[in-house]
Amino acid sequence: MKGLSESEINFLKENKDLQTKIRQSETIPESVLALEKIKRPLYEKHPMEKFAWTITEDTDTAEWSNICVDALNNVDQFYRGKDTADIIHGKVMQILKGKNEDMKQLFGKELISGDLSGIHAECLTDTWIGKDRWAFIDLSAGPLSWGPAVGGEGVRTELSLPNVKKTIGAVAEISEDEAEDRLQDAIQEKFAVFGDKEHQAIDILLAEIDIYELFAFKHCKGRKVKLALCQELDERMHDLKNELQSFDGEEYDEGHRRKAVEALKRMENWNLFSDTHEEFHNYTVARDTFLAHLGATLWGSMRHIILPSVADGAFHFYDKISFQLFFITQEKVRHNKQLPVDLEALKDGLSSLLLPSQKAMFSYHRLPLSEEPALAMAFSVARRAAAVPLLLVNGTYRKTIRTYLDSSILQHQLQRFNDQGSLKGMHAQSRSTLEVPIFWFLHSEPLLVDKHYQAKALSDMVIVVQSETSSWESHMQCNGNSLLWDLRRPIKAALAAASEHLAGLLPLHLVYSQAHETAIEDWAWSVGCNPLSITSQGWHISQFQSDTVARSYIITTLEESIQLVNSAIHHLVMEHTTEQTFKLFKSQERELVNKYNHVVGLWRRIATVTGELRYMDAMRLLYVLEDASKGFVDQVNTTIALLHPIHCTRQRKVEVEFDMTTIPAFLIVLGVLWLVLRPRRPKPKIN
Repeated sequence: MKGLSESEINFLKENKDLQTKIRQSETIPESVLALEKIKRPLYEKHPMEKFAWTITEDTDTAEWSNICVDALNNVDQFYRGKDTADIIHGKVMQILKGKNEDMKQLFGKELISGDLSGIHAECLTDTWIGKDRWAFIDLSAGPLSWGPAVGGEGVRTELSLPNVKKTIGAVAEISEDEAEDRLQDAIQEKFAVFGDKEHQAIDILLAEIDIYELFAFKHCKGRKVKLALCQELDERMHDLKNELQSFDGEEYDEGHRRKAVEALKRMENWNLFSDTHEEFHNYTVARDTFLAHLGATLWGSMRHIILPSVADGAFHFYDKISFQLFFITQEKVRHNKQLPVDLEALKDGLSSLLLPSQKAMFSYHRLPLSEEPALAMAFSVARRAAAVPLLLVNGTYRKTIRTYLDSSILQHQLQRFNDQGSLKGMHAQSRSTLEVPIFWFLHSEPLLVDKHYQAKALSDMVIVVQSETSSWESHMQCNGNSLLWDLRRPIKAALAAASEHLAGLLPLHLVYSQAHETAIEDWAWSVGCNPLSITSQGWHISQFQSDTVARSYIITTLEESIQLVNSAIHHLVMEHTTEQTFKLFKSQERELVNKYNHVVGLWRRIATVTGELRYMDAMRLLYVLEDASKGFVDQVNTTIALLHPIHCTRQRKVEVEFDMTTIPAFLIVLGVLWLVLRPRRPKPKIN
């Protein structure tokens, strides 16, 4: 039980006797859903399968289906004959005494205080993400819608999911006039794409066949009362078959004949207009449309639930997470118990973000603005006001003035405050401990972050704002009604921001699109009782999201290890080899290869255990991988350092090169010298 509807909440607020009865009740009504009978999910019964919706045996699927049907029947029988007060009493008691700590704390605080202004209706959805590794889509529910009230993309509408009734399921039998109107609408819609251009006769025939096939499968097959229009279409289909057979002549080109043959093969086993029961094996246009939409839906579930996108950045694994909670108040508060914050719920929620192998630590600090001039200056500089146009779901336009904190300015101011050492904890330089500073601003007037948010994750901190408004009309809507936020309890928003800061978790409606090369929105998956959805007030993350946290840590460690190893190998490649360095390198080769093989072996082992969903085993190997990668890098650096003295040593050696082309030059030089220096004969002197 996750919450109450708007009518049930209004009834509870007006009935004081019922509130008193709930506060005095001690007995817990029996759970009528009895879904605890499903002791093991399907994917655990099939160890070789990855997820519950992969190929499984029919017996397991039938067993699961029967248990769900029995649970729904039990609900119907349990509430039959009871008045509204008894039904609401049973629901509230199941919430208060159930296993959902987040909803239990929410309802418990409100009922004890007698102020139910903070209890808001849950958004009714036809998709859900469970606490464990399971999710469901109800294709027969609706129509339902949720998402941004004004603007935005990817809004959940009644057409977001495939509709069984409108596509291939049994629908309420329509009259002759309605059937004629729908057929004409289908014809106009189909032939509208042809426009004024000339088209071949075969294309027009194929379009006509598609229209009649889809119409007959939806409105003719399996009807108790036969439509006269269906009989007319049956006769027309025989005529179309004859026309297609006429394309077998040589006067038609090969493309037209091939299209005609394929269409005839498709029509061979059709029996859409007859009353005889047969197993329909052929994929029709209706089934193709349904299966295509269903495939796109399941693909979306993989992108948003199983393997969601994460924020850009490096998210490292730490054994301990130290949450530094700074509660910034306007006036001095003497004790933590005097703070208007449910510290136990906050502590429980933050602990749920960690993996089983991690340990959470908490430290609380009260910082009154009246005694911290630097902090008061940061708050004043970052506070802004904006005129925000608001178009309500009923079409009413309204302009509101919102006071908010600019996260960029506030972060800059708080960093300057932190440089003075006022906010640094004892684990700031620890390798095994990560400090997460959370600045929690408590303000009397409505206050948001960046115009629209209650909390924001930044690179080195988390900012949360809390005010005294119990029902704030947000920019989100669900089924035609605005979603209301209780600004007195921003725990859900704080946990969403903290999860993004720790491991890069993003809201469920965001996913990276390779086609757009940016993030896109799809609000159909913003469901579940977790902090990343908008349709529920719960704040405990599911097992799917815990898996995402673990994978985020694993991917960061693997990427950094690969970069380190590749960088070290690049340095080796850039080293010049000589005859003198070869022997020295050979002496280091064995150690280099051993360390490299050790790192590669860890890569493979981590990938294997991660693929088997053994995330805790993978976590234990991350520190080993970091040390092994650094060990390989150190060995490479040591090897290069040993090679450098040899490179720098000068080899003193005189080399004389003998060139045959210099012999003539030497001969000429010798001849000139001989002519100049040869002895001369003395001349006789004549007087």
